[in-house]
Amino acid sequence: MSRLVVGPFNRVEGDLEVRLDVADGRVQQAEVSAPMYRGFEQMLPGRAPTDALTIVPRICGICSLSQSVAAARALSALAGGSLPDNGVHAINLMSAVENLADHITHFYLFFMADFAGEAYAGRAWHGEVSRRFAAGNGLHARRAIAARARWFTMMGTLGGRWPMSGSVLPGGSTRALDGVEVLRLQALVGEFRAFLEDTLFAAALEEVAGLDSAAALQRWHAREPMAGDLRCFLTLAQDLGLEQLGRGPGRYLCHGAYAQPDGTQPIPAGVWDEAACRLEPLVLQAVSEDLTHAWLRDEAAAPRHPSQGRTEPQADKPGAYSWNKAPRLDGRVVETGALARQLASGQPLLRDLARREGGNVRSRVVARLVEVACVLPWVEQWLAALQPRAPYHQPCELPAHGQGVGLVEAARGALGHWLAVSDGRIERYQIIAPTSWNFSPRDASGQPGALEAALVGTPVPEGAAQPVAVQHVVRSFDPCMVCTVH
Repeated sequence: MSRLVVGPFNRVEGDLEVRLDVADGRVQQAEVSAPMYRGFEQMLPGRAPTDALTIVPRICGICSLSQSVAAARALSALAGGSLPDNGVHAINLMSAVENLADHITHFYLFFMADFAGEAYAGRAWHGEVSRRFAAGNGLHARRAIAARARWFTMMGTLGGRWPMSGSVLPGGSTRALDGVEVLRLQALVGEFRAFLEDTLFAAALEEVAGLDSAAALQRWHAREPMAGDLRCFLTLAQDLGLEQLGRGPGRYLCHGAYAQPDGTQPIPAGVWDEAACRLEPLVLQAVSEDLTHAWLRDEAAAPRHPSQGRTEPQADKPGAYSWNKAPRLDGRVVETGALARQLASGQPLLRDLARREGGNVRSRVVARLVEVACVLPWVEQWLAALQPRAPYHQPCELPAHGQGVGLVEAARGALGHWLAVSDGRIERYQIIAPTSWNFSPRDASGQPGALEAALVGTPVPEGAAQPVAVQHVVRSFDPCMVCTVH
């Protein structure tokens, strides 16, 4: 057996290192390391609670709005506040803009560029994939960058700026819109829809969102195998057998997304159990953080719930290999992300794919793109639901003592902020990011994290320093390491 260290990974936010034990041309065991420490959870204690609204969005330049919303929700839970209808819609709109932009960025700039490399030069589709997705000069990648830039101008209208907009507060959004601004936003949504329907899907969004089974996806793909970039991906995925790479743990965590003024959620909270084919309730008290293999001091007899969590560095800790904690739900590993959301929401295509082949490289990418097709029509509805001259923000008073939790679905999955306040100051602030779940190290029982387990069995050609299949598995989870290490 040989040891291979893969990293640093390009096109990944933050530092990532993967250590692989390889035998007979396949990964036998993996250790995923987050080698950079940032310390945000140590910056916050002793500060005024509202300081979190300024500090935590700086965790990440990709999902800063999600961090803002999680912080605002934790403070709102602390205060027992509520949001006016316009505030609910505005925050949903901002969240959707950020999440859909992230999906487009991942697909066109982070993921598909690997298939334009020399490793696949002999494949029949390589020339066309290179034309569309080659790093730096792919035609469709350039179109995506332009469409993403126009799409993101919505954040200037909705939140003042992006990233770190600062408009999200416990009681809603401070940025009220007038009628002209709403019309401008609707025009931008129309532009983005045109890009998606012309370049990404070569089909109406409703047609893609309506695909209801693996057989329907196969028929849709076979009709025009290279029409649009989703079908282009399906062509190469079929050729390479990507459905056999990166098998997930079979349990999928979703915090719920896009809550409406009446309290309903088009994407409900829950845990999808692949083996039982059912959505189980999310029990937050079952969340714990194991520090056994993290470079963090661990004096507790058992893993702590994040409401009682501690983050104290111990860089020389024996047996540790990552700054990431190991979050667990009822002691078990879960996967989070767009696939988890689509399974929770009951999207029939993704449930059928999960039933047939589980979570894998192909199903994670399909889930992101189907989510784009599902969410953009909701954006159109939320814009139409905004009420002229109605409030966007309801002030609330924060108590001097108490606790709150803010749950969000960022693009990469379940994000949670746990806050405790004493004498008007932050006593404790703990964060579990999506990549914390997916890229965790082993726990006390030796149970590997989701990516560590997904890498087992991945082919590694002899002499390969950066095995391309390993890259595909890692990127299918879309890591953001700076969100992970606090």
